[in-house]
Amino acid sequence: MTPRNESRPSIWSRRAVTVPACLLLAGLVFFTAPLWVVIALAWDTLAGTARKRPRTRALAFFALYLGCEVAGLLAASLLWIVTLGGRVGGPRRWIELNAALQRRWAGALFFGSLRLFSMRVRTEGLELAGTGPFLLFVRHASMADTVLAAAFVGNPGRLLLRYVLKRELLWDPCLDVVGRRLPNAFVNRRGPGLDAEVAAIASLATGLDARSGVLIYPEGRRFSDEARSAAVAALEGRGEDELAKIAGGFRNVLPPRLRGPLALLDAAPGVDVVFLEHTGFEGASTFPKLWHGALVGGTVRVRLRRVPASSIPAEGRDRWLFERWAEIDVWISAARAAGAAEPAGRRDP
Repeated sequence: MTPRNESRPSIWSRRAVTVPACLLLAGLVFFTAPLWVVIALAWDTLAGTARKRPRTRALAFFALYLGCEVAGLLAASLLWIVTLGGRVGGPRRWIELNAALQRRWAGALFFGSLRLFSMRVRTEGLELAGTGPFLLFVRHASMADTVLAAAFVGNPGRLLLRYVLKRELLWDPCLDVVGRRLPNAFVNRRGPGLDAEVAAIASLATGLDARSGVLIYPEGRRFSDEARSAAVAALEGRGEDELAKIAGGFRNVLPPRLRGPLALLDAAPGVDVVFLEHTGFEGASTFPKLWHGALVGGTVRVRLRRVPASSIPAEGRDRWLFERWAEIDVWISAARAAGAAEPAGRRDP
């Protein structure tokens, strides 16, 4: 679950830094908006990108993010006051209210970003995740992935997604405050105590129903060519030659890390797996790419596939998962090729 063993002094010392910093930065950004908009537009013009306006859009995105953070913190505070910290209405209602807040926050950030960067969306198979329970395995390509799953899986059916996220994301004030109220796991990805972290991941599969699912990013980090080569070399170094051979053919994805996903599969017998495959947000993988307009005018392509629990083997699940990841890799290449051949058009409604 969330790091409940974290001491209150640790929690509040972190929030004493992050919350005021977020509010101060948001105030500064919105107060100085006329100035930085003019400067960004002039910069784009001098750089010969006046039509695309990448720097203006990038700064507007950070203003959107800060606006969502402030609105989320205010709403979370109001919820706490109205419900007396969840005492009024009971634990179930407390979870529902915070899950609804999480959905609105993610939806505003995602669809606001699409408009800011003039992006189009192509989707396939969204109906396959209309009801739970399921384990949602998501490709990890950029910082946009966390809201992508909410926008296309959690929000349409008002499902409660239980997230497996890296512990560092607790430095995001909204994720810290609201995320800790929900059944999520903020885990350390390396170092001592990994058995406890895997156990926390597996515990998220307890009590899944038709309105819930568990989300994990099996790759564990954003894709890069260097990370892919290092991961393949690590597999070879551990003598996992069969898996290394499969991963050696990857061009767009990293080999999945196995302990978390396999622990979920073991903890949720009879539960389907949904794969969320996507491409188009790679332009948000680094700040320089975002700053220079890699997202502007692009197309986000999303495909969902649902694998029945009866089709998941009892043995050899490591190879099974690597083979599914190889299929994702092939689909990404095909989707990019289709996007390159597609003429620019109007954004999907």
